[in-house]
Amino acid sequence: MANTKSAEKAARQSTKHRARNDAMTSKLRTAIRKATLAIKAGQQAEALAALEAAVPVIDGMVNKGIIHRNKAARHKSRLTRQVRALAK
Repeated sequence: MANTKSAEKAARQSTKHRARNDAMTSKLRTAIRKATLAIKAGQQAEALAALEAAVPVIDGMVNKGIIHRNKAARHKSRLTRQVRALAK
């Protein structure tokens, strides 16, 4: 329980921030999942479209501070490599 006005406000803010961060993380996971499922299904066109849709979402999460830039780079790199492997 918060003891001061500022602690009460911080508690309110952290609740709002957590809700927003959870929503953003869910959006990120959904974008990555769509690309991954298309890759596993072997659908090259759909995988490429899903990758193109996921990259801006991933970059946006970095700018919002939801994930670290290295994690974003890792996701983009792995997805891109998997999509390119479908073409071979």
